[in-house]
Amino acid sequence: MLDENLYKTALNSMSAHVAILDETGLIVETNRAWQDFARENGMTPPFDSIGSNYLAICDSAINAHENGTGPVAEGIREVMSGKIPEFFTQYPCHSPNQKRWYALRVVPVRDAIMKRVIITHEEITPIMEVQEALKSKEAELLRQRERLEETNIALRVLLQQRDEDRSRIEETIFQNVNRLVQPYVEKLMQGRLTEKQRTLAEIIDTNLRDIVSPFIRRLSSLGLLLTPQELEVADMLRNGRTSKEMAEVLGLSVSGVDFHRKRLRKKLGLTNSAKNLRSHLLSLTDLNKKG
Repeated sequence: MLDENLYKTALNSMSAHVAILDETGLIVETNRAWQDFARENGMTPPFDSIGSNYLAICDSAINAHENGTGPVAEGIREVMSGKIPEFFTQYPCHSPNQKRWYALRVVPVRDAIMKRVIITHEEITPIMEVQEALKSKEAELLRQRERLEETNIALRVLLQQRDEDRSRIEETIFQNVNRLVQPYVEKLMQGRLTEKQRTLAEIIDTNLRDIVSPFIRRLSSLGLLLTPQELEVADMLRNGRTSKEMAEVLGLSVSGVDFHRKRLRKKLGLTNSAKNLRSHLLSLTDLNKKG
């Protein structure tokens, strides 16, 4: 009698909802937690469910495989037959006003005579709520990452567009000044000017070249230590000017221009090369555009 009381006390002390099934699936014992749950959730008496066939209830449930009772019935039968030592699953059991989740475990009774199984339903709602919150947070972080990636792509496109626009503007300014302004400044410098006028014209010419010529900046950045006159010769040569034209503009002899051309070839590493000097200077312009 003491053992029976101890068994009942232990069974009713468990927070899990416990039911014991015989070999046919009939409920032969439940604990207080099972009975309280049946009473509180409006189930049909008797609340201890003794005599109900748990397997038959699972088998006859509508959409058994959709609501999870199908796999439960299969798991119970496999434990009963000894195919598996234990069956475990999780399932939702929501009410209209509350979300709840349970963990179901099926184990055999360790008895050589009675072929029974013990079913426990343990509420795991707090754990599932944490998992749901983590999933929601992960989904939100994924959306934020995708938005950041989209923003980064848009920024890269804008930066690329900015660089392209800047290059086009620089090229447009260079071409317009080189074609529409520089020739007239050169003609002005060839005319009869006072010393002050010539100085001002030379300043205008120099500043224009510094402003509009990425090529000059490219040459200067190479660390070649070119003299101002070598820079002018290089710029004019790149623009297709002949030695005679350069000599007239710079106030030099043709041999003086040729001297500067030889110096340029040496500084650019073309002394022993058959490469055309103007072609090389034009390639430096292309590098500047790409950079």
